[in-house]
Amino acid sequence: MVQLTFPDNSVREFSAGVTGREIAEGISKSLAKKAVAVALDGELGDLSDRIERDAKIEIVTRDDPRALGLIRHDAAHVMAEAVQELYPGTQVTIGPVIENGFYYDFFRNQPFTLDDLPAIEAKMREIIQRNAPFTKEVWSRDQAKSVFEKKGEAFKVELVDAIPADQDVKIYKQGDWFDLCRGPHMASTGQIGSAFRLMRVAGAYWRGDPTKPMLSRIYGTAWHNEEELKAYLHMLEEAEKRDHRRLGREMDLFHFQEEGPGVVFWHPKGWTMFQELVAYMRRRLRGTYQEVNAPQLLDKSLWETSGHWQTFREAMFKAQPAGDEIDDNDRVYAIKPMNCPGHIQIFKHGLKSYRDLPLRLAEFGAVHRYEPSGALHGLMRVRGFTQDDAHIFCTEEQMAAECLKINDLIISTYADFGFTEMVVKLSTRPEKRVGTDEAWDHAEAVMMDVLKQIEAQSGGRIKTGINPGEGAFYGPKFEYVLRDAIGRDWQCGTTQVDFNLPGRFGAYYIDKDGEKKTPVMIHRAICGSMERFLGILIENYAGHLPLWLAPTQVVVATITSDADDYAAAVAEKLRRAGIRADLDLRNEKINYKVREHSLVKVPVILVCGKREAEEGTVNVRRLGQKDQQSMSLTDALVALQEEATPPDVKRLEAEAA
Repeated sequence: MVQLTFPDNSVREFSAGVTGREIAEGISKSLAKKAVAVALDGELGDLSDRIERDAKIEIVTRDDPRALGLIRHDAAHVMAEAVQELYPGTQVTIGPVIENGFYYDFFRNQPFTLDDLPAIEAKMREIIQRNAPFTKEVWSRDQAKSVFEKKGEAFKVELVDAIPADQDVKIYKQGDWFDLCRGPHMASTGQIGSAFRLMRVAGAYWRGDPTKPMLSRIYGTAWHNEEELKAYLHMLEEAEKRDHRRLGREMDLFHFQEEGPGVVFWHPKGWTMFQELVAYMRRRLRGTYQEVNAPQLLDKSLWETSGHWQTFREAMFKAQPAGDEIDDNDRVYAIKPMNCPGHIQIFKHGLKSYRDLPLRLAEFGAVHRYEPSGALHGLMRVRGFTQDDAHIFCTEEQMAAECLKINDLIISTYADFGFTEMVVKLSTRPEKRVGTDEAWDHAEAVMMDVLKQIEAQSGGRIKTGINPGEGAFYGPKFEYVLRDAIGRDWQCGTTQVDFNLPGRFGAYYIDKDGEKKTPVMIHRAICGSMERFLGILIENYAGHLPLWLAPTQVVVATITSDADDYAAAVAEKLRRAGIRADLDLRNEKINYKVREHSLVKVPVILVCGKREAEEGTVNVRRLGQKDQQSMSLTDALVALQEEATPPDVKRLEAEAA
C-alpha cells in the first residue's frame, strides 16, 4: 500500500501501482475528464505512471498554470508529426519548451520558410482533432537505435547514445507517430486545444556547433485558451511598434555597424539621453557613495587572482601591444569585463579602519564582454556597455543593513521611471564557484533573511522568489525583475554578497581589536547596463519619453515668417530656463512641421504665429494629444520648467520646502 497526501492534507491509502488516472476517476468523472497530469511531491508526471511510494499528490487539470508547459511540449510533438506527414524524409531532432512557446529543429535539404507554416499549422489542427492518446514505452538502447536507424533518423540515434546509462530510454507515441522524449505528456493530443500559432523559422546548428549540420527551426506559441493567445499576439504587436532599434533610427538616437559589432554609435540626441540618465544616477548617489574610475586595461594576473580568468575567460577580450618590435615581456592584458577587481585595488590603497566602513565606491565603468554575434540585440545585448556599478566594503554586521539600503535605492529609482511592478529573486550557489560551502551557507542565510524583510516592508507589493544555482561564481545575489507597460519582464538591478574576492586579493581593514580582518564586499548595480536600461525605457515609453529625459524637450515652430523674431526669443528664454529647445523657422506649413517633429517623438511643440507674437502667448501641442492649449509665454515657461525637473530633484526641493 502507498499513502498519498492530497492538497487538503487528507491522507488516503491505495494499492501500490495505482495510477493518477485511476485516482482521478475515483474522485469524480469530471475531474478525470479535466486531468492532464499528476504531481508527486511537486514533480509532474504522466497520468498513466504507476505510483509506488508515499507522496504528496495533486491531480493537475488543463487550466492549472503548470499545464502550460505540457500544452507547449505536446504541441511541439504534434508539429513534428505534422512536418513528417507533409514532408516525408525530414528528420526530427529536438523540440523543447521555451519561454512563451516551443520550437523543433528539423534536418531537411530545403529549409522551411514562412510560406510553409500555414500548411503545417493546418495539419497540426487535423492531428489534434484525431485526439490520439499519448502512451509511454521504455525501450532498450539497442531497440531504440535499431528502430531510428531503420527510419533514417540519424540525429535520434546520436541522442540515444547520449542518454546516461542510469536513465531509461523513453518513447512517447501519439497514434502511429512516436519520438524519443523524457516526458511527461498530457493524456491525448486533443488536450492541446486550438490556442496555438506557428510564429517564425530560423536556422540553427545541431547542438549549437557550427561544425555540425545546419538545421531548420520552427518556432511556435501555445496557450491555455484563445484569450491568452490573443493577448500574447497583441503584446508582440506592441513590442514591434516599441522596438528600440526602430525607434532609435526614427528618433536619430544611435546606430550600429559592422566595423564595431556589439558597440553603440551614440548620436547627439541619444547621448543626451545617456548623460541625463548618468546625471540622475549621480545625484541619487551623492553623499553616500564616492565615485571612482578604474583602468580599462589590466594584466591578466589580476584576473587570475580574481578567478575571472579561470571562470569567465571565454567572455573576455585579450589585448597585447601591436608594434612588431615592442617588448613588454610578453605580458597579456585583458580589457575589463567588470569593475570589481579594480575597486578592490582602490580599497587596498592606504590603510583602512573599521571606522571607515561601510566604504561605498561607485563607477560608471565602461566594460567589454564577448557575446556571440547571434546573441547581439540592439542596446539589449551588446559587447561594450557602461555599468552603474558600485562596491560596498563593510563588516559582516553591516551587511544586512547595506543590502536593505541598496534595496530602497533600487526600488525608488525604478519608481522614478514608472516601474512599480517587480520581483526580487535570490539566486543561490552555482555548480561552478569559488569559496567554501561554509561561506556560501552564511551568505545565503543572511540574504534569505533580507529577502523576507524586503517582502514584509513592501506589504506584499513586491514579490520574491528563489533562482536555485543562478548565483555569481563568487557569491549569492538578488536580481530585480521589472515589468514594463506591456507586461514583459526585464532583469536589471543586482545585489551580490561576496565573501571571496576581498580575501583572494588580500584586502583587509583594522578591526576594533587592532587585528586585520577581511571585509565583506557587496556588488550592486541599479540600471545594470546603462545602454540596456535606456533600451528598456525607450520601449516602455514607446518613445514618448518623460519631458525631463527627452533629448529634445521642446520645439518652437513658426506659422509664418512674421513670427520668426518672437519664436527665436521664446526658444532663447526656454534655453535660459534649462530646457532643451530647438527652433524651426523653415518655410513649411505648420501641419508639416508638427507631423515631422511628432514622428521623432518631440514631447512639446510651441507654435508661434502673428497673433501669438502680438499677444505674448504660445500654442502648446503635446505628443499624442489632439487638443491644443493657448498659454501666456510666462505660464508656459513655468509649467514646462516644472515638468522638465527630474523626479529626484523635485523630491529634494519638496523636502527643502
